[in-house]
Amino acid sequence: MGVVTVTRLAGLVAGGGVAVLSGAGLSTESGIPDYRGPTGRARRAEPMTYQRFVGSAQARQRYWARSHVGWRQIGQARPNAGHRAVAELERRGLLAGIVTQNVDGLHQAAGARRVIELHGGLDRVVCLSCRERTPRAELERRLRAANPEWEAAGARINPDGDAVLTDAQVAGFQVVDCAACGGVLKPDVVFFGENVPRPRVDECFALVAGARLLLVLGSSLTVRSGLRFVTKAASLGIPIAIVNQGETGGDADASLTLDAPLGPTLTELTARLPVPAQ
Repeated sequence: MGVVTVTRLAGLVAGGGVAVLSGAGLSTESGIPDYRGPTGRARRAEPMTYQRFVGSAQARQRYWARSHVGWRQIGQARPNAGHRAVAELERRGLLAGIVTQNVDGLHQAAGARRVIELHGGLDRVVCLSCRERTPRAELERRLRAANPEWEAAGARINPDGDAVLTDAQVAGFQVVDCAACGGVLKPDVVFFGENVPRPRVDECFALVAGARLLLVLGSSLTVRSGLRFVTKAASLGIPIAIVNQGETGGDADASLTLDAPLGPTLTELTARLPVPAQ
């Protein structure tokens, strides 16, 4: 990383009022693979769509078998230096809030409080009938009890916690339904083909519109989900800074771009900012 560039970034962040937009690249140092970028891997399995999930018991079996394996890695992941640095920026009063495209909960685990999970969180499960939300840990206990002899080691995990399994590995896996009403259980995340709830999107837009700076961390901005907030900031004349490994779809609108690892860069950033008096 360039010292001059980090110093420039520190100068932008020091004024406060920073809205953070984070993507999968921020979590790669926690052992969660990225979709794209030099440190990541291309997605190795076709993602589950909402339509296929609700329309097919076989699709749900496939999803939950793969997710049951993948959760072992996602659920055990711990915040890295980048997550801790973002939480420290919040603690110092420099952040207006955080919008994350990630579903791993690592911002909150690092101590951040003002986090909007754009795509939901894998640590929760929702019933599609009664809408009750329950902890993922509770579902995992029920799945282990329903599948005492089932074992499948997924060698490859995607950022959404979806392990790559063969049809033979999926066969025989028993899915469990809502303990309250018997309805279909779904992870409390936004699937492909499913819309982010409008109030959540509006909350994200409001956060960006009220910010003094939009700081993008670890997002390639290749899909509209995250890019729309960069476009919004640019339309309002709000400065944009991007830290990511590789080019992004928002580079043309950015006041500053830094192609560097997130953990070391954000650690250096916090070191260059004054510590507020207690």
